[in-house]
Amino acid sequence: MPKSSLKWTMGAFALAVASAGFAPAQAADLEDQLVIATTGGLMGNTLKQYFYEPFGKANDLEVIPVDIEVPDQWAKAEAMVRTGKVEFDIVTATGPDLVARTEMLQKIDCDALASVKKFGVSDACEPYGVARTTGGMLIAYNTEVFKDKAPKTWADFWDVKTFPGPRGLPDTGDRDWWVPAAALLADGVKPEALWPMDLDRAYNKLEEIRPHVAVWWKTGNQVQQIMRSKEVVMTMTYSGRGLAVVKEGAPIGMSWEGALRDTGYMSILKGAPDPKAAMAYLDFFYANSQAHVPFMQAVNYATGSKTALELLPAAERDLYATSETNYAKLVKPDFAWIGANRDKLRERWTAWLTR
Repeated sequence: MPKSSLKWTMGAFALAVASAGFAPAQAADLEDQLVIATTGGLMGNTLKQYFYEPFGKANDLEVIPVDIEVPDQWAKAEAMVRTGKVEFDIVTATGPDLVARTEMLQKIDCDALASVKKFGVSDACEPYGVARTTGGMLIAYNTEVFKDKAPKTWADFWDVKTFPGPRGLPDTGDRDWWVPAAALLADGVKPEALWPMDLDRAYNKLEEIRPHVAVWWKTGNQVQQIMRSKEVVMTMTYSGRGLAVVKEGAPIGMSWEGALRDTGYMSILKGAPDPKAAMAYLDFFYANSQAHVPFMQAVNYATGSKTALELLPAAERDLYATSETNYAKLVKPDFAWIGANRDKLRERWTAWLTR
């Protein structure tokens, strides 16, 4: 079978072994290709350079990236699993996906991933996914506007008297818990008491900030643009997008205080054509800490590698979510609750924003 074709013939074998955990395999045990579904652009190109191609060369197989946005990926994956004609080995998952989509995902034996255990942060491996990149939904602010006193917390974000000016907040579709969570933190709820979320209290607090929100941004490119153009004096943003604008030389500062942890995971689709190669790749991703440094610097997000941070110049470490200083400040979401309440969260958000 040519390498460019999809491994439909492996479907029967994969279904038979999908319920078991797999240790990383030797190169001779693997098939001739590994199909990974992920977003394209900078992320996809950088993964290819530092991980896909080296893994392929080390194991004499071809890594085939499929550039696809996450919602489209899941729509296609659902059809694959339903029909038994599974095309993807590895898919990109969010935290809620690891809870809400377990029927579609291969359970991972974390103890079998020696490099993840050795080099990863404590929770780099979850039962249904291994952390790829970690950032935070944090506050980015204009340092020219706030020269003497900078906003640090979500209470500061809501404090339009001390920190006047237009705000930006996200309306990104599948992350409809971000803004209500920030509202509760702004209202004095402690991170450890955030879940289950009191949505009535959150939306009462959101009424206070709504008149001051100039932009409800929908994409990473858009939030970068409103920071560059100074359309807002502060915004909630992906940490990587904020860091990209900082690197451009824009007068932007970032606060990690109370940032909402945002981790992207690599998961193995149930019925994957080559689950052994998928497990081998997950462990390979963590095996070479040195590759994580240029990867992180290129995409502006941390990986789950604790050793990679030690290889970064000291002045750069606190630019990333997993630094010792920042990781303790992150608010870790309760993905079980979020996953169980996705419909309610979406309906409440849509009704409030569109009224």
